[in-house]
Amino acid sequence: MLDIKPQYIVSDDNEPVSVILDIQTFHKIEAFIEDYGLDRFMDEADDDEPLSLSEARNYYATL
Repeated sequence: MLDIKPQYIVSDDNEPVSVILDIQTFHKIEAFIEDYGLDRFMDEADDDEPLSLSEARNYYATL
């Protein structure tokens, strides 16, 4: 698992208000979230009917 060593920024009341992460940890978390989102999108797309070549070309022409 990911070894996270957060640093906390606290308010005058000593309540945590923010977290500082080193850049490597941030990038690992960011990649994990992107991978998770892509996996969810791919799972949802499994039920979609594939496009024919002409349908795909027409679709991409509208983007």
